[in-house]
Amino acid sequence: MNKIFVALRTALYWVSVVAMSLMLLIISSQVLTRYLFGYSAEWAEEAARYLFVWSVFIGGALIMGENGHLAVEFLLNRWKGKKIGVLLELFIKFCSYIFILILLIQGYKMADTMMFQRSPGLDLPMGIVYAIIPFSSLLMLFYLIRDTARLFKEIRSHSSNQAKT
Repeated sequence: MNKIFVALRTALYWVSVVAMSLMLLIISSQVLTRYLFGYSAEWAEEAARYLFVWSVFIGGALIMGENGHLAVEFLLNRWKGKKIGVLLELFIKFCSYIFILILLIQGYKMADTMMFQRSPGLDLPMGIVYAIIPFSSLLMLFYLIRDTARLFKEIRSHSSNQAKT
């Protein structure tokens, strides 16, 4: 199972690197052509914006997989290893599930609704742009399930160690 997460992390990393590189190339070429030739491609700004949005959501999923999101851990660190600390961690996971499920459901609805609207510069269905919301939500949910399973595994091993002593 760990190999799946490593492969997923690698794939997400490279997708975000490619998206950011494309965004850099598009913006750089847009600036150069505007100042050197007085020409501005109507699709470039839109493409860069969509690539940025996709990079942010994929990056959010990547960071979730590494437990790198900004967190106030004062109480968690203070109560680590105690029953109240475990309950607090479970509560945080529960809140995360609620948030991600809302993001997944509402993101899917939005992407589905926006499939009929087209972007002006690229003539893409806007649902494709909005599809990153449910896609990244699924990735975050995948990582959250992994982290929750690890937490329950720690709880079981901790309780079995206490039973032995």
